[in-house]
Amino acid sequence: MHIAVYTYSLLPVRGYGGGQRVIVWLVRALAQLGHRVTLLALPGSRVPEATVLSFDPDKIRRPGNDISALLPDSIDLLHVHGLLPTIPRAPHVFTLHGNVRAGIALPPNTIFLSADHARRHGATSFVYNGIDPSEFVFRRMKDSYDLFLGRLHSVKGYRWAIEGAKLAGNRLVVAGGWRPSLRRSLRFVRSVEGQRKAALLANAQCLWMPALWDEPFGLTLVEAMMSGTPVLGTRRGALPEVVTNDVGALGDTLEELVQLRPSIGARDPAACRARAERWFSHLAMASEYVRMYKHYLSTGSLPAGTRAVEGPG
Repeated sequence: MHIAVYTYSLLPVRGYGGGQRVIVWLVRALAQLGHRVTLLALPGSRVPEATVLSFDPDKIRRPGNDISALLPDSIDLLHVHGLLPTIPRAPHVFTLHGNVRAGIALPPNTIFLSADHARRHGATSFVYNGIDPSEFVFRRMKDSYDLFLGRLHSVKGYRWAIEGAKLAGNRLVVAGGWRPSLRRSLRFVRSVEGQRKAALLANAQCLWMPALWDEPFGLTLVEAMMSGTPVLGTRRGALPEVVTNDVGALGDTLEELVQLRPSIGARDPAACRARAERWFSHLAMASEYVRMYKHYLSTGSLPAGTRAVEGPG
């Protein structure tokens, strides 16, 4: 197939940019599966696995400008990541990377990021995000710290992670956007990426992700698992789909997370890696998207997503 992928982003992204990194991994995996990929992205984008077409960012978001006019005639389907003011004429699907407010109608060809994400928007079509295993370090032996990785926003639960690690008697490394504390047991390393991020994930005893909102997916969950690091989180959004008992533990309150923390060390790092490779690799993501593409092109509708099961599968 010849797939066009649209994003209003500069790729590869600088800094964290979870959604943008997923798009790069998707393009890479589609190419590995033998598909031809054309990437429509902001000027300056460089993704070796795709033919990159840049567009005028001022024009593309004006009503009436159809991105289909930029596409080669050989395109089978356009995969849109980000809302457009004009519905493309080309056959297309749209991936929603966040949550929308109740009452906002989404097109019927919308693909969500998890079964819970789809259900909350009245749909059943979803594809889990996937990451490239080669960008992460698997390590069985861990260092003497827990990790929180993500935006220091209240809904991400970083305050729960800080307080919970303190109550559990564990040292915590916080990788985020600003310094919240100078306490001795808390180390702050600002935002991280690349090899430094991979090392932090691989060496951590566990990843704290006490989400206080309904996560559409939670990319750091599978980044930790791919590194052989178990997860301690809440039962919000997609977390119960991603984090099963063999790779982590979930609770509903801070007190419950503190009580669960001593058991985290019993999880096998190899089981964490195996689950991530089976369900949440970039190749698994691309294969499921190809299933969505083919079904949509043949029927005009999207199939239900494939839910991850217990264990590596």
